[in-house]
Amino acid sequence: MATTFLSTAKSFLSSNLPSSSSSSSSSSTSSSLSSLTAPLLFCPQKNNAKRPIILCKALSESAPPTSPIISKRSLSVCFITSFVFSLTSRGNSSANAAILEADDDEELLEKVKKDRKKRIERQGVISSSNKEKGYLQDVVYKLSKVGQAIENNDLTTANSVLGGTTDTDWVQKANLAFDKLSSSPEEKNQVDTFNSSLASLISSVVRNDIESSKTAFVSSATAFETWTTLTGLVAQLKGL
Repeated sequence: MATTFLSTAKSFLSSNLPSSSSSSSSSSTSSSLSSLTAPLLFCPQKNNAKRPIILCKALSESAPPTSPIISKRSLSVCFITSFVFSLTSRGNSSANAAILEADDDEELLEKVKKDRKKRIERQGVISSSNKEKGYLQDVVYKLSKVGQAIENNDLTTANSVLGGTTDTDWVQKANLAFDKLSSSPEEKNQVDTFNSSLASLISSVVRNDIESSKTAFVSSATAFETWTTLTGLVAQLKGL
């Protein structure tokens, strides 16, 4: 408030005081002003009565240090900077995710290509394996006959169809077809299950054990059908 008043007083003095004012009047004015503000020094111009009196303010002590103030502009800069960094980090995350997705897509595409190649190769092998398909068709026929005989509790007929041993010709030929047309671990697993179940079936029929024969027959037929499904032969064999 004192500073504002002083500024107004300066303007008043410059515009209204006549150049011929006496030094006593100046002193009186200076005295009255000094009571309102900090100490002042009068600096009259040498030998020039026409020039206005210039008030030279002399501060007795320096202004107290001001505490740091966070302006709206500083806050805006901080906010914009944080926002830009967040966008940049999100952009990097999105870019990394896009790279990972691209890698996943490439791996998936490569897997699809390999699977397609395997299917084409398998179809070629099956198409050229008419003899082996004949062996497998004989397996379908014999299992069908054995199943009917077991259902009728006719284990004598079942035994004659099976041959009473796993060393019979049709079993040996069936395994030749299995070996040629099985490629995956799952397919080979089903072959092992079929052979072990068939051995149990033959043994149960020879012992005239109808219940064990039924159980072993279901296991053998299921393993054989699963194998033909895995290999793609299920549609090429009659009776399945």
